[in-house]
This record gives sequence, structure tokens and C-alpha cells, in this order.
Amino acid sequence: MLYSVLKVIVRLAAKIFCRKIIINKPELLKEKGPLILACSHPNSFLDAVLMDILFEKPIWSLTRGDAFLNKRITNLFNKFKMLPVYRPSEGVENLSENYKTFNACIGLFKRGEIVLIFSEGLCVNEWHLRPLKKGTARLAYKCQQENIPLNILPVGINYSSFKRFGKNLFVNFGNIFTANDFDKDLSDGAWNQVFNNKLQQELSPLVFEIEKEDKKKQKELLEINPSLLTKILLAMPAAIGWLIHAPLYLPIKYWVHKKYNNTGHLDAMQIVLSLFIYPFYLLLITFLLFFTLNTYWVFLLMIILPFTAWSYVQVKGQLDDI
Repeated sequence: MLYSVLKVIVRLAAKIFCRKIIINKPELLKEKGPLILACSHPNSFLDAVLMDILFEKPIWSLTRGDAFLNKRITNLFNKFKMLPVYRPSEGVENLSENYKTFNACIGLFKRGEIVLIFSEGLCVNEWHLRPLKKGTARLAYKCQQENIPLNILPVGINYSSFKRFGKNLFVNFGNIFTANDFDKDLSDGAWNQVFNNKLQQELSPLVFEIEKEDKKKQKELLEINPSLLTKILLAMPAAIGWLIHAPLYLPIKYWVHKKYNNTGHLDAMQIVLSLFIYPFYLLLITFLLFFTLNTYWVFLLMIILPFTAWSYVQVKGQLDDI
């Protein structure tokens, strides 16, 4: 229940923190399991959040194990359909927990579920596809051995910015292939290598390759300029939106940049904090004006203020340091 409610809320909020969402094959958002979403991983847990709200069916996501701090957190994350994956850097003693997650995924596939895995393993804020880890291949290999009709959908996730609130998101889906496309007689090591070669080949054209210093290419591939008419129509509400929301946004931005700068989590933390604090900020303004003006008309602000925030996002800068 909690998962479903939050999914609806975040879908609405995405209209503001994502300026535009461009999907090359939107019909694939209706895909059903058993399915692996083999994704690139440029922007921390924001990647999983966005993929989850885009797909119609629920998505289970594999999450870095050090986020599962205790039993209560683990139970909460499980309700959000998150499963832990541990790296050696997070404690060798935790690596055995990966077998539990692996077996849980196989059980999910048998029930026709969708599992999201970041095939690169690590998150780096960049426009570049890194070498793939073995996790995706191992899951697919196990499904082939157990005759589970698993499909694999390569997904390239690309953002116009890793720092700015309100960004363009480009989701590029590749061609679906299956675990049964590969020779069953190969050893598991050789099978994994052949699988990863195929997945790397499929993912490569889906992920933008842009150097951080190449501002010209960033503008060409990532920027979507609003029309002159849009700028004119939204100029006033955008200005109002900036003035009203600055007392909320600027402190969040300052704190997040101070604590998470150069960690890879800056953008995701900035959005998540804004997402959870904004409803309280909106209610505070509305009720202050209600008790001051004593009119129920002020409750229209709960629609008007988000519109002004959306207006500002539509006309503001889209790229980092440009």
C-alpha cells in the first residue's frame, strides 16, 4: 500500500523535478516479467526511482547493501521493493547476503516480476558507459539453467544535468533479448562473457558519450529550448515561482552541496529532500494565509504554487555550468 501511494506522489512530483522526459520506445513501459531491466547507472538512487515511476508494473530494484543499516531499515526497503547487493568494500562478511538476494530474484522471475539491476555496478555522474559487472549475466544464466523464460531489456539513462533541479531525462530502450539466446553448453564463465559482450553492444548506443568539458555537444544532445511563446507566457509565473520557493530550495541546495558534493549522490539527495519537505512548505504557506485572510480561496494555492514551480523549471537553465 505504502509503495503504491508513494509511486503516485512521486509521479506527480516528477512533473517538476524532471523538466522533460523523452523516451525512445514508450510502448516498452508496458512490458511484463519475467524481465531484467539492465540499466546504466549515472545518478545514484534517482535512476531507480525514475525507472520505477515510469513503468506500469511494480519494479524490484537491487540497491547497494550499505544502505540497509539495520533490520527496521531492511524491512522498510523491502516494502519499497528494494533488495541489497553488497560489494567487497562494504565488508567481505556481507557478501554471503548476496546469495539470498540472488535467490530472491530467481523467485521473483518465477512469479513473472520485473527486476532492475545496474549492470555497471557503480554510479558515476557522467555521460559514459563503463565496463559491465557480472551480476546481470549470473542472474540470466541461472534463469536459463532453470528454464525460466527471462527477457533482458537494455536501458540507457541520460540526464541533462547532475546538479540542477529540473532536468531533461532521456530514457533509451534497446532491443529485448532472452537468456535462451545463448549456448547452454558453455561453461558459466564463458557464458557470462558472451552475455556481457552482447549487453555491452546493446547498451553502447543507448548511453550518451559526452566529455564533461565538451559544452557544445552537451547543448546539442541534452538541451531542449522552449519556444519564444512559452518563455513569454511563463515569464511571470516563473518569476513568482522562484521568489516563493527560494526560501525552501536555497537552504536545501546549500546543505546538499556542502555535504554531498563530488559524492555522486548530490542530485538525488537534492531532489528527494525537496520532494519530502515541499508538501509541508506548501501547507505552511497556505494555512498562514488562511488564518491571515480568513478565506477558503487561499487553498487554491495548493495548485497555483506547484504550477509556478513548474513554470520556473520550464524556462530555467538546463545544463551544468553553461
